[in-house]
Amino acid sequence: MDRKIEKKGLQKKHIWMGAAILLFLILLIPALFSRRLSKLYINKEKITIQEVILDKYQDYISVNGTVEPITTVFLDAVESGRVEEILIEEGAKVQEGDVILRLSNYNLLLEISSNEANVSRAINDLKTARMSLENQSIQTKARMLELQFALNKLERQLLRNEELYASSHISREEYELSREQYEETRLQLELQKQKYISDSVYIKSRISADELSIERMQNNLELTRRRMQNLEIRAPVDGELASLNPEIGQVINYGTRMGTVNVLDSYKMRVLIDEHYSTRITRGLPGEFNFAGSTHDLVITKVYPEIRNGTFAVDMEFVSDIPEQIRIGLTARIRLELGESEDALLLPRGGFYQSTGGQWVYVVDASGDNAYKRNIRLGRQNPNFYEVLDGLAEGEQVIVSGYENFGNVDKLIFR
Repeated sequence: MDRKIEKKGLQKKHIWMGAAILLFLILLIPALFSRRLSKLYINKEKITIQEVILDKYQDYISVNGTVEPITTVFLDAVESGRVEEILIEEGAKVQEGDVILRLSNYNLLLEISSNEANVSRAINDLKTARMSLENQSIQTKARMLELQFALNKLERQLLRNEELYASSHISREEYELSREQYEETRLQLELQKQKYISDSVYIKSRISADELSIERMQNNLELTRRRMQNLEIRAPVDGELASLNPEIGQVINYGTRMGTVNVLDSYKMRVLIDEHYSTRITRGLPGEFNFAGSTHDLVITKVYPEIRNGTFAVDMEFVSDIPEQIRIGLTARIRLELGESEDALLLPRGGFYQSTGGQWVYVVDASGDNAYKRNIRLGRQNPNFYEVLDGLAEGEQVIVSGYENFGNVDKLIFR
């Protein structure tokens, strides 16, 4: 029995089916892609496009600095009083020791008078005590002399009575009486000697203590008198009287700040820096600024640790000549170096960063008619450039102006 043999290989119907499927895919894929990729038409003239470059990255920031005197000395009241006279006004040059103003303090005068009276009384009491003790010492010496004479007389009498008693010319009772009188007088003399020694020690101790007390009182009196000198407020250093707060008749309490004196031997710059750089700012970092057509070099000499309102302060001193026209309170823009320059991909700064945080940008394609959203990674930044770590290549064009009006589209079409 005969069988029909089927033809093997590609048949005509298979070709037509493949062609239909291919056509369907060609039509479907662009449609799907166009629905997934959001687009926005923009005016190219209203945006800013910059090129990614390979150049030296200069690690610096631009900060504002204010000129201040190298040293400011405060005028604080170390004695309370009433302002009687102001001799030097604000802004005047002063020499160390110049009297700026005078205070009066009647309570202090009364205290000095009372201390003087106490010292005089103590000195008179010491004189009286010394005379009394000396008289007592003289009386003790006189008593010792009397006893010594009596003892000598009784000793001679005792020796005679011993001889008489041995030869039986006097009774034993008479002999014993003379011996007892001698012993009594001898003991009294010994007691007077001990009393004299004890009195001498006491006299020396009493006089020494009184003299020490008077010395302390005199020292206190001298200190109180020196307080009178504090009623004259004098310039502590050569400089300029920058401020003076008191008015005639005003009562000043202890510790009140009355003014300041600026030392004008040199100047420094007080600089406020964003807290973002707090870990990178150290003493010795250099900086520079332009003033009166010249560049002047500075160096950080002090970093203040406290952060207020998102900033912290540093002091920068001049390492080059100080400009003659500089004045306290002048503000200047300082270029503060944070590190050495090195090669890096650089993207010019722009408003895009506020919208993207540096996470992505719009990159212009080769045709120059479109820009596509692309994820990137940025590193350090200075006032002019961002350091590009990933996502961009040298020569690519990037929209750096603000993205506020673009929404979050994937593709920008220029017109």
